[in-house]
Amino acid sequence: MEKVASRFLFSNFTYENILEGSTEVPLINSWFLMSSIWPISSIVAFYLYFVLKLGPQWMENRKPIDLKYVLILYNAIQVVYSIGLCWAVVKVVLELESRKSGMSWKYICAPLPRHHDDDVMYLVYSSGWYYFFAKVVELLDTVFFVLRKKNNQITALHVYHHSIMAFSTWGYLKYVQGEQGLFIGFMNSAVHVMMYFYYLVAALGPQFQKYIWWKKYMTKIQLGQFIIMLIYLVGLLVFGCKQNRILTYYMCFNVTAFLLLFLNFYRKAYIHNNQLKQKSS
Repeated sequence: MEKVASRFLFSNFTYENILEGSTEVPLINSWFLMSSIWPISSIVAFYLYFVLKLGPQWMENRKPIDLKYVLILYNAIQVVYSIGLCWAVVKVVLELESRKSGMSWKYICAPLPRHHDDDVMYLVYSSGWYYFFAKVVELLDTVFFVLRKKNNQITALHVYHHSIMAFSTWGYLKYVQGEQGLFIGFMNSAVHVMMYFYYLVAALGPQFQKYIWWKKYMTKIQLGQFIIMLIYLVGLLVFGCKQNRILTYYMCFNVTAFLLLFLNFYRKAYIHNNQLKQKSS
């Protein structure tokens, strides 16, 4: 059984297949932050320096900054932006269906024709850039934690997740532009609609706490997201889909890492705490 699985997962794993479909697109290179790796590297490097050292040191002898109205605006924008990202993927599907291209579900397993001046490819590329830009903006999540002195929320999971997503989405858009990203981006953006809506309601104040009784389900939703993503990505490998294989392997690794980290967080935050409460009672 292991040999069969290995044959499906690692068949044709050659240098040529790793690079298949990997290319730079002049149009994408002309977009903000996409010309070279240095802008995104500088942003992530400063982010890490600020949230891990400079920010906590600067806030050490200061009171937490009241960011209530900033957070309300920020989270409201994130909800609307995430809905827009979901709609962008739907637009790609609708456009392909209108052309009788058979999106159901031909292009899940095979790449779209690479006509870079095509309207559909422009939708795919631009959606990828907007998704990447969302990951850059989301670095502010941690900055706000620092300014509010919520240091307990600046976990290794949180910092790793935000850093790697900013880099990964840049590299994906710069060099690969694989269709795997459409499904992954749609799933992640849909979860972010719920997540930032929760943050928005929470930012409104204590009187609104009763409306976010579903807080405990958010981590379960995130875990479910990673499981569905992993099933999808492994399916691409098992069924020998003609997508960029190195991107699929990389996505599998990242999703698995996120799944394990979130499982560990869930175990500590809910299961372990519930056990302690039961013992104390």
